[in-house]
Amino acid sequence: MQRKAYVPGLAALLVTLVAGCTSGTGGDGSDIDAKAGVPTTTTAPPGKYRTLREPCGSVDPATLRDLLPGVAQLPEEQREKAYKGTAAVTYDTDRRVGCAWTADSPDASHNLVIDVERVVSYDPAVSDADKAQEVYAKKEDGAALPPPAAGATDDSDDADSDADDDTSPAGSPSPGKTPNAATTPPGLQPRLLDDLGDAAFVDDVFAASGSAAKRRTVSVVFRTSNVVVTVRYAEQPAHSTTVPDSKELQEKARGLARKLADQLNE
Repeated sequence: MQRKAYVPGLAALLVTLVAGCTSGTGGDGSDIDAKAGVPTTTTAPPGKYRTLREPCGSVDPATLRDLLPGVAQLPEEQREKAYKGTAAVTYDTDRRVGCAWTADSPDASHNLVIDVERVVSYDPAVSDADKAQEVYAKKEDGAALPPPAAGATDDSDDADSDADDDTSPAGSPSPGKTPNAATTPPGLQPRLLDDLGDAAFVDDVFAASGSAAKRRTVSVVFRTSNVVVTVRYAEQPAHSTTVPDSKELQEKARGLARKLADQLNE
């Protein structure tokens, strides 16, 4: 019986054809994704901050002496207690903290409050920072900032210069607020800030009547990653004819806000 010859080339060709039939190549020669039709889930990155500092210890004594001049006149025991402040009651100090200080003097009473919120998103598709921006945006909307005046700037130095030299109107007052045109220098109206955190604004509210007559409250709110910080600084003069200095209060509130922002970046 004659044996059939073994052809190696033919065997190799058959192996190649079989492999081609089971590979991820379509009939038109295009590659087929082995994971086609399988949904992929993208998880947003977590926030930069996982905890918060103790709030009452976040403001150094020198800053408190500057913001609360009446405390220096108190007896030592009362002075130390006043500088310690009063911590806000919260359910989770890793998520939200706050502290308040109050000081009275013969000339005026001052009140300082800081509030720090670490925002966490429970939506895997939304980052903590994006969720914090939503929280910040609600605060900004609630402030109802007036439209910026023509040529207005967010820079503090320029704003101070405008306050000294410019006498033009500073924009329309916010709805529900007492018009500040007669008491807030141009350039210091409530506005966005571009030198603080990822987003920031300063609000300035003057109460000309009621129980808080002649009381001015300056609020600085800023966001850094997934943390939103609010600094609220108020002054109420003892004499009804005295109007709180908007420029001074804004400078002090913004100065403290910058220190708190620096602490977050340490």
